[in-house]
Amino acid sequence: MNSKEYIESGILELFVYGKLSEEENKEVLEMAAKHPEVQDEIIAIEKAVVSLSENVAPYLSVNNFEKIRVKLFDKSKVVPIQPKKNISQYLGWVAAAVLILGFGIQLFKLNQSNKALDNLISEKIGMQQELTVLTLQKQETDNVLAVIRDVNTVEVALAGQQVAPEALATAYYNKSTKEVYIDAAGLPAPPEGMVYQVWALQLEPVLTPTSIGLLETYAESTTKVIKVDNANEAQAFGITLEPAGGSPSPTLEQLYTLGKV
Repeated sequence: MNSKEYIESGILELFVYGKLSEEENKEVLEMAAKHPEVQDEIIAIEKAVVSLSENVAPYLSVNNFEKIRVKLFDKSKVVPIQPKKNISQYLGWVAAAVLILGFGIQLFKLNQSNKALDNLISEKIGMQQELTVLTLQKQETDNVLAVIRDVNTVEVALAGQQVAPEALATAYYNKSTKEVYIDAAGLPAPPEGMVYQVWALQLEPVLTPTSIGLLETYAESTTKVIKVDNANEAQAFGITLEPAGGSPSPTLEQLYTLGKV
């Protein structure tokens, strides 16, 4: 029943006149709270009753007042008040509420499961990344071991020099493949903006240094064993500390290690 039908039903007049039960009064008040037009109609009826009582009642007999009252409550359309809901209807609402609650719980569990699944996926991706890193490290280690264990590889000790007497390094030089690996674990960490540069040296007939690479991955390397460029007919190796990017010729004042093949 919409508000217009409710107003036309005549129940508001009975409410003002005090002829409704407690349950029916509650229903009217709820409708008035939901629909401003119902509240306005109640106020209008109350004003009409008060005005009629004040202006007309003193001059009318009891019989005539009763006739006016009957006309006041005479409506062309009277909608009967709905009967009270039976127990089956209430049980239906309870069942619906339980169903909604159950759906809410299942939705909550589904959301929790989705979050757990997202966490598992993130963990799996993290583990895959770690596995990839470990695989690359193992491959690098295998390559280093293959060179070191090769019968054509010589181990060249690079001793600390005047600028860093405590420094030391090792060059693994394969005379067949010309591959060179530098074990830089004994070198101090280079200052910011500086880098170690490796030189292959020809001692005769004239000292001729040739750069074979920078130890740019020193900070990231876990083993500190770093591959540099191949060296052709090297007679010695030296490591200097140079500005980032390297230098065209070694800075002898920054010669950290040196060793003869």
